[in-house]
Amino acid sequence: MNSQPPPGPFADRWFLDPTVVFLNHGSFGATPKVVLEEQTRIQRRIESEPLQFFDHRYFDELDEARRELAGFLGARSEDLAFVANATTGVNTVLRSLSLEPGDELLVTNHEYNACRNALDAVAAGTGARVVVAPIPFPLAHEDQAVETILDRFSERTRLLLVDHVTSQTGMVLPVKRLVSEAGARGVDVLVDGAHAPGMLELDLDGLGAAFYTGNCHKWVCAPKGAGFLHIREDRHEMVRPLVISHGANAASTRRSRFHLEHDWTGTRDPSAWLRVPVAIREMGQMLEGGWPELRRHNRELVLAGRKLLCDALGIEPPCPDAMIGSLASIPLPDGEGRPLHDLFPFDALQEELYDDYRIEVPVIAWPAPPKRLIRISAQLYNRAEQYAYLGSVVRKLVS
Repeated sequence: MNSQPPPGPFADRWFLDPTVVFLNHGSFGATPKVVLEEQTRIQRRIESEPLQFFDHRYFDELDEARRELAGFLGARSEDLAFVANATTGVNTVLRSLSLEPGDELLVTNHEYNACRNALDAVAAGTGARVVVAPIPFPLAHEDQAVETILDRFSERTRLLLVDHVTSQTGMVLPVKRLVSEAGARGVDVLVDGAHAPGMLELDLDGLGAAFYTGNCHKWVCAPKGAGFLHIREDRHEMVRPLVISHGANAASTRRSRFHLEHDWTGTRDPSAWLRVPVAIREMGQMLEGGWPELRRHNRELVLAGRKLLCDALGIEPPCPDAMIGSLASIPLPDGEGRPLHDLFPFDALQEELYDDYRIEVPVIAWPAPPKRLIRISAQLYNRAEQYAYLGSVVRKLVS
């Protein structure tokens, strides 16, 4: 077996431990040194005179950051609100719905657990019913995903909650087709785009979804705590923030009611939001071709990594290349299942890979134990040799 390979040539831009083969950018992202330094700088500026900052500078600087993010997302800044993360965005929309007993909330079996929990809680509190579209994995074509979802629509469907990029299985779903099909049926779509910003080229205005939420701390590489919620203009009034604060009765006419409510939900550290533009610019200048080249690089690297891992395990790729961004999952032989470790289940293989081989990669129990997947990510600090190393280790451990 080959010895542990070094990280990629851009690894020195991050604080990641060089002794770890870090193939898990997808879980929490990783923020470059320059972005963290800029976050620290603004935190110090805030603390030097908190009252002056929050009373006189905060909203203007937030608007400036929002405008730059809007340009990156293909959106109007008027339709964007900052939130802590995509889970918060999903909860914000779901808690704003007016539902009646018997209404149906449609979701797939690939939905992120935290957001599925939010959906179940809202349904339980309103008498609505959660309907699950069981998209197969492996699958041969995106049409299987679309047809499975469309087959579950009914006259009682009020909302479709769907991942843009599935967290567990790493598939890019055809959300534009789904938004169009749902709209033709009079159904709003809430897109959980946790992984999409920075991984995929986005045009939220062109997509036309009623609601879209995403993270900036993953593939944009902004500080943790930077997410957004995009709400189509005709849905502004129906969505209230999770925390009602001063904006609910503010007399200001300089800002929209939408921004008055969502931009201030109590005192918090806004530095992650305000440094999203720094992350966009920093990541966009690492390669000569900018963001398009970065997205292409990461996608090609994860496809190469997926092939290496599939070859090592003697299996075929579980979904088409066209459904891959910079995240990919591969089925593993069944595991034994493990009890919860704090909030999250940890497979023995994941712990063995880290403890004995210093490989950080998630092994995910999906759709339920003993079934499991191994999920790889690709970022500029990775290189192909790391996936080959993972493949050789996994083949040894599961054969």
